[in-house]
Amino acid sequence: MRQADFFTSSTMATQATAASSATSAIQSNVRATAATASTGSFNSVFQQVQGEVARFIEQGGGTAGTTLSPQGRAYLEQTQSSNVLGNINQGGEIGEVQQQFLASIKPWAEETGARLGVAPEVVAAHAALESGWGQHPLRQGTGANAGSDTNNLFGIKAGAKWQGDVTTALTTEYEGGSGTALKKTERFRSYPDQASAFRDYAQVLLDNPRYRTALNTGSDAGAFAQGLARGGYATDPNYAAKLTQLATRLQRSALTGN
Repeated sequence: MRQADFFTSSTMATQATAASSATSAIQSNVRATAATASTGSFNSVFQQVQGEVARFIEQGGGTAGTTLSPQGRAYLEQTQSSNVLGNINQGGEIGEVQQQFLASIKPWAEETGARLGVAPEVVAAHAALESGWGQHPLRQGTGANAGSDTNNLFGIKAGAKWQGDVTTALTTEYEGGSGTALKKTERFRSYPDQASAFRDYAQVLLDNPRYRTALNTGSDAGAFAQGLARGGYATDPNYAAKLTQLATRLQRSALTGN
């Protein structure tokens, strides 16, 4: 799926700068560890740290007694403070733009969550991840409605069986073996409004047996995200970790009111 190319438009320039600084700090921390290994490479160690943090997040962020290595803690702290995942500020609070987006989709997130058997914050997080908090929507590329919003908040592609409106857009896909990111032009579904998008999204997950393990996972964001990833919802190898972290933030925000 699309992930709004993970918020890469010019409106995210400040976040990109912060992310670059965070990556440098993470790499410095991990490179020191890699340097102590005679045969290990920096890249392999860095990937190990990424995997460690992904598992930590998916297991509840320490609620199950899991702990992180010093390198893992540095990676997690830098990732969170740089706003890379979800455009949330350093204090863990959700900004005004994000709050407006969540408020606008709240009725549909609640309805969809009830249909899927998952918490509405998890559904909202998925919409935020795929659409860049609604700031980078898929738009019609041609015709009388060129430039108009497709309301496709979940990056759902238009397969051969889709009978509705369609738009084409450039998206990032990852090759299975190497994990290489490639830009491709794909066909995506277009909806008349957000309600239609949410209802179709729910139907896609309910009708496709590949996503069965994602259903009825309640507030377990990690289980939902893993179910989507195993079902092939996206080709990004880090998709489950991204969605889990963002959903966990929204759930904590709902509990604390921040």
